[in-house]
Amino acid sequence: MDALPSHAASAIAITPADTLDTATVLDAARSAARRIAPLWPLDSFVAVNPYLGLADHRFVEAAAALARTAGARTTMPRAFYAAALADGRMDMADLSAALALAPPSSARLFDAGRLAALAVSGERERETPLDTLADIAGRRMRRDWSGHVVGRISSFAARHFDRGQASWRSIPAYAGLYAAWKAEAAIDRAPEVAGIAGFREAVAALPDDRDAMLVEGVERLALAPAQLPAYFERLLRSVGGWAAFARGHDWSGERAGRPGETVVDLLAIRLAHEVALHAWLGDDSLVRGAFAAARCAYAAPADPLSEAGDCLLQAAYEHAWQRRFLPALMQPASSAASGRPAAQAVFCIDVRSEVIRRALEAAAPDVETLGFAGFFGVAVEHVAAGETSGEALCPVLLEPRFMVCEGVPSSVTAAAAQRLGRDASRVVQGFRGAAVSSFAFVEAAGLGYLGKLVADSLRLGRRRDAEAASGRPALDPSDRDGRLTGIPAADRLASAAAILRAMGLTQNLARLVLLVGHGATTRNNPHAAGLACGACGGHAGDVNARVAAAILNDPTVRAGLGDMGIEVPADTLFVAALHDTTTDLVSILDGAMLPASHAKDLALLKAQLAEAGRAARIERAARLGLEGDVSVESRVMVRARDWSEMRPEWGLAGCAAFIAAPRVLTRGLDLGGRAFLHSYDWRTDDGFRTLELILTAPLVVASWINLQYYASTVDNRVFGSGDKVLHNVVGGVGVFEGAGGDLRVGLPLQSISDGRELVHEPLRLTAVIAAPTDAIDRVLATHQPVRALVENGWIYMLALDGETCRRRTAAGWQAV
Repeated sequence: MDALPSHAASAIAITPADTLDTATVLDAARSAARRIAPLWPLDSFVAVNPYLGLADHRFVEAAAALARTAGARTTMPRAFYAAALADGRMDMADLSAALALAPPSSARLFDAGRLAALAVSGERERETPLDTLADIAGRRMRRDWSGHVVGRISSFAARHFDRGQASWRSIPAYAGLYAAWKAEAAIDRAPEVAGIAGFREAVAALPDDRDAMLVEGVERLALAPAQLPAYFERLLRSVGGWAAFARGHDWSGERAGRPGETVVDLLAIRLAHEVALHAWLGDDSLVRGAFAAARCAYAAPADPLSEAGDCLLQAAYEHAWQRRFLPALMQPASSAASGRPAAQAVFCIDVRSEVIRRALEAAAPDVETLGFAGFFGVAVEHVAAGETSGEALCPVLLEPRFMVCEGVPSSVTAAAAQRLGRDASRVVQGFRGAAVSSFAFVEAAGLGYLGKLVADSLRLGRRRDAEAASGRPALDPSDRDGRLTGIPAADRLASAAAILRAMGLTQNLARLVLLVGHGATTRNNPHAAGLACGACGGHAGDVNARVAAAILNDPTVRAGLGDMGIEVPADTLFVAALHDTTTDLVSILDGAMLPASHAKDLALLKAQLAEAGRAARIERAARLGLEGDVSVESRVMVRARDWSEMRPEWGLAGCAAFIAAPRVLTRGLDLGGRAFLHSYDWRTDDGFRTLELILTAPLVVASWINLQYYASTVDNRVFGSGDKVLHNVVGGVGVFEGAGGDLRVGLPLQSISDGRELVHEPLRLTAVIAAPTDAIDRVLATHQPVRALVENGWIYMLALDGETCRRRTAAGWQAV
């Protein structure tokens, strides 16, 4: 490396640009932290809108801000739009439509011709984010000091947040992330070995208190109040993966009544590295001059017009898709079937359910399908048999209301065996993964492990039997270690009424009403939880379906529903089921518990579900590139159990629309597995309470999923997790792409591309709501976060009334 001045390790006396108090600095730090979207651990994966902290800004404003602080793209390369113009997927009318809907500040810069010329003008360079001191030092010293800083922080964070993957823990308990880092960094020689002389001495001199460290760091770097918001955000974006994980840690704590500021701690750590670098570089005039210029740049506001043209091209592309998509929805709806359905099947609104619902309706025209949130309105903490703690089975936007314990399957012995098996498995896993066991495990296991190796290699894994004996959820209230478990009778009745009204199932119920949760079969896949469910922390919906079915079958609840004006026929039974989205097998849960009177109904429905599953597998096989072979069905099944398969299914790739409407509006339409389908009939919605629920919960969840896929597609480097082949699981919390670097967020490339072309089409969500516009407006008026999503361009909101469709803009409703 280049020689340093003899006084390189000495601190620099800097006169602060302005006097800064602690409150000003902390306000800026907390503001920057709120702009970071949360990230959950791998085993409780949640599809998150990565733009969440910027949702109160217009899309184009967020694009400009992210370019400055993260070097991020928020739209596709221009060649993408040029190709769409060339092959007719987008035309000049779409460009004009985008201009008509754009803010005047953007629209006045272009006309349709200039936008078309922009698309073919050649790709612009990815914007370089604002300089940190580490960036400046790297250019000056011709060393990747930014990468070094990220690597050191990442190495520490991986140890600190480890969830049991590491056998040896090196960090004792400290009162916060910053305190733990300072204790370790004070004895860490790695930065000095890399060339940062005096690093440990500089760390030791830092304040022990995090808040004091932030204030002192800002003063030593001569930062003014106006520079802090962008500078702090830039520092957090430079370790964006760990910042997101820290934000998720805080989010979970806040919702459990344990507020924390782990993101602010991480910011203090990142700032401490800047201070140490400044001290090390001494009075190098080039560094001082470059950092002075950087400080000025942080004070300047982001210019939305720098992103205006590209955002207009994206809007035009989305208008072109809507132009092709909407006409089918605006046709006269088919007539609802008269008479009592042979059966009713309630699926999750997940886009993958659209395929199996369509297939089931084709196989059994007298079966009615409905769409509803896959936790079925029962937000519970579930404690499995033999366990002492539970898991929240509901979207992360909600908190569990009740704790439900799994009953003992057949005897106490069975539960004990189940727990013993888990404990034994943990012992084996611990032995296999220990640092000193790489050869000892093989020596001890010997030929006894050969069978598993052969089975894994030949893909002979045992299929999960969804009807295996397992404890049914115990609903009767009881006490468990001082905590109330079960669901009181009054709450069961209230839940049942709310579920049936929200589903629109208040009349004409079939003899069998199937509540179909969903999960996914996959092997050796760090992101497996993301396939099971994008909203409920990676949990399948089988437990929720069983709890809901048990509530709705409760005789006391049935009697109470009648008093509330909801008539459930005496011969109606609710049955839980699980849809495996990888194999399209639908398994009936607790089917053996049904009375003989419903045996024929159940047998017929099982046969119809099997036929629908076969049709759905063949349709999915084409998307997986398996068409043209008579064995495509079996190949889909084998693919799900293949531990080497990087694309067992496409998950929610392709998601583009959210439709809240009666099924008669979409029945018979092939929506290609791209639409979230929520059953809703505003004519039966008293006071529009169900509409409010749909717009503030399922729609928001769908937008999170959609924007995660969108962001991972337009800029996988910043918002995705890169190549699955290179993934290394870190601490059980996330993945590195390769041996180190920052924690990766979002989806891998294999979830959005087949290796040759995109499978996920980058489109912001189009929400089509079959309801009066004034009712929608009343909901938006009282729920600012949802209104911001609509008015700031993060989703499209359309109201459908017969053959009339209107678009909600910041200025009001416009005809489509």
